[in-house]
Order: sequence, then C-alpha cells, then structure tokens
Amino acid sequence: MSNRKTRSSYVCNACGARQPKWAGQCPDCGAWNSMVETAEIARPAVRGGYAGAAESPRVESLAEVSPEDRVRIQSGIGELDRVLGGGLVTGSVVLIGGDPGIGKSTLLLQASASLARHLPVLYVSGEESPQQIGLRAHRLGLAGEGIRLLAETNVESILAAASQERPRVLVVDSIQTLYTDALQSAPGSVSQVREAAAQLVRFAKQRDTVVFLVGHVTKDGTLAGPRVLEHMVDTVLYFEGEPGGAFRLVRSVKNRFGAVHELGVFAMGDRGLREVKNPSAIFLSRHDEAVPGSLVMVTREGTRPLLVEVQALVDESPLANPRRVALGLDGNRLSMLLAVLHRHGGVAMFNQDVFVNVVGGVRITETAVDLPLVMAVLSSYRDRPLPLDLAVFGEVGLSGEVRPVPNGPDRLREAAKHGVRRAIVPVGNVPKEGVEGLEITAVKTLAEALDGV
Repeated sequence: MSNRKTRSSYVCNACGARQPKWAGQCPDCGAWNSMVETAEIARPAVRGGYAGAAESPRVESLAEVSPEDRVRIQSGIGELDRVLGGGLVTGSVVLIGGDPGIGKSTLLLQASASLARHLPVLYVSGEESPQQIGLRAHRLGLAGEGIRLLAETNVESILAAASQERPRVLVVDSIQTLYTDALQSAPGSVSQVREAAAQLVRFAKQRDTVVFLVGHVTKDGTLAGPRVLEHMVDTVLYFEGEPGGAFRLVRSVKNRFGAVHELGVFAMGDRGLREVKNPSAIFLSRHDEAVPGSLVMVTREGTRPLLVEVQALVDESPLANPRRVALGLDGNRLSMLLAVLHRHGGVAMFNQDVFVNVVGGVRITETAVDLPLVMAVLSSYRDRPLPLDLAVFGEVGLSGEVRPVPNGPDRLREAAKHGVRRAIVPVGNVPKEGVEGLEITAVKTLAEALDGV
C-alpha cells in the first residue's frame, strides 16, 4: 500500500494560482468561477531533478560559457527556420499553438520527415494512432524513414521511451493530452499540463534534445492551460489564418534565441504546407486600375519588411452611432485616428460608417499603419483613387505630426523591389543617399500628407 498522502487544493484555470479552499473569484487574477478542485499526491523530494543525480550541481563562470555550445539545426523548412531565429537550438523547447485544423500537426510531420534524414526523431501522439499518422504521411508524400512513432499519454512512459530511443528531436502532440502518475487530476487540467511540461523541459535541457509541444487554444485564440506554460518554454509560435483559407502565418511571440514577432508564410495545398518565398506578392491585390480606398503600406514583421494592402470603405451611416470595423488592425486606434483626421485634417466622419481591412489576413500591430490608414479612409470618403505605384508608412501623433518608424530605409528598398515608384514617408525615414528608382516625398504633418488626396 502506498504511503504517499493525498491532498486536495483548488487551482485557477486562468492563471494557475493554487488556493487551499474554493472561492468564487480567483484572488490572484480576478477570474470568476475558475477555481477547480484538484486531488494531488504528495511526492517525496528527489535530488537532482529528473535524472536523480546525487552529486552537487556544477557552478561555472559566465565567461566560460561559449555561444557555440548551442548548435543550430536546420529543419529543412526555410520559413520555420526563419521564425525560430535561424534554426533549432539543441536543448530548446518550442510550443506551437493554433486553431484546430490549421496545420500544426502537418507542419511538424513535414519538419520531422526532413530532420529524420540525418537525425533520430521521436514523434509522440496523444490524439492519433500510428495508423492515422501514417495515412497523413502517405497523403503528404513523406517517406517517413527515421521517424519513430509512439502513441502514449503518460509522461513517465514517454520519457522512458525517449531515454531508450535517444532522439535528437522529440515531438509531443499535444501537451493537453498528457498526464503524470504523480497527480490524480484529469489530463488537460492546470496541474497536469504544468507538471507534464516541467518534466519535458527538464528532459530537453539535460539531454540536449529539441522538444516540440503542440498546445490547444481557447476560443479567444490564446494557448489553453496555465500562463506559466509559456514562461517555461523557450519559444512560442502561433499559427494564424483561416482553416479554410489558402495561406497560413506562423508568428513568433516569444523566442529566447531569436527575434520576436518574426513571421513565416505558408500556403496550404494537397501535399501539405508549402513555403512562400515572396510573401509581399500574396498580400497585394494588384488592381488593374486605381480604386478609391486602397493603398499599399510597408510593414515590418520581425526582420522582414512586407508590402500589404490596406483597404478602407466609408459610407453614410443610417445609425445614430456609426460603425467602426477594423479587420487586422486595432479598432481603438482607428477611432483615435479618425479623431485626429477631424481635428488636424478638417474632415469629420461622425455620420459615416468606416470599415478597414488588411488584405491577406495579416494582423498589423505597429504604428507605421497610421498614415496609410488615414489616407485610405480619406480616399474612400472623397471617392478619389490613389496611384497604384504609391507606398506609404508613418506614425501619426495626436497633435497631427508624422513621426518616423524603425528601419525606414529597409522598408523603402523592399518597396522599390516590388515596383513602387512613389513613397510618402516621415522626414526622419528618408535615407541620405535615396533609393534608386523611387521618388520619396517627406512629410512632417498630417496636413502635408493629405494634400494630394
């Protein structure tokens, strides 16, 4: 009979905070009705963590640690390597989240097939049988040699198999299906997800194994489970895009070994995900003739400048409160820019419905979209098309000034590569040597930028 004691506690599903008794509201994060009873088994402390080593840990000087100790491994998928910061880092843990059916398992299976050509790979599935994975590999045209499959949800069994197989890359699909014998709560609960992830992270660091974790997302699009899960891993990637659409975006929101907000672009086809080498081409509609409310802007995702099309539609509103709809942009920023347009541009939109959209499903969070957004709205309002070969970027302040944005010369050179011949940019972003084949107009205020609209 086991001598381990069982105790109950209450864990918040929103933040993972633990309380000794139930409460209607979590004292830590303030979420309502999020406290769930969890029965846990108290475990004796084990020295040395997962390996159970009895010797004292080695302390070393920072100067003794060489950056070359962590070798990057190329996955064979260029867009994935870009998002990861140049490739996989040995001993790192990568968490991938996204909507169901968006392509997480497809991407990891393709990456596993590419890595398995020169590295041992162990693919662990808690949701599918090996036969189902084999059918997907056959449909994608993947050979599969070198990929070892394991259908298991017990963490201890997975680590025992991994210790025997000694893979360089371990894929776990998904973290919400795993459970550990040390806890009595159900798989997917806050305590199980946290403990399972902790054991996998410990294994990755001690064995220098790259670990991929697939995570479920909530209806809000955020990763399910405790927030501490994102803090434990080294890299967090999000899949974006419509499951029924043709394109998928993989965005890095956390990366200890590379730039954050890096973007990888894929096209979904019959043979899986295909890299898009020139993403600017898919985000531009390339109208045959100029249309009102359409304008090209140059945004920046991580280290990559992108040309995207911003569209605006302004129409007289029959409502007392006109609608403000923004797709791919911050709705609050749209309302603020409309107020700036009224105050410093002399154009009122208080009786107009305003709809704005970013073509291709890209979500822009940087302030460089301010100036092109205002110009596109005014173009639609006045029914006056803007030139097809015009690109715009810049931040608009509340006092009507146009401020520079980071990496202006890189944005202008990218625009020139795609046939842009005119650009309206802040004064601070004009390069001293100029850009060949590009006519640059520098503006200081919103009024100057709107003169030609």
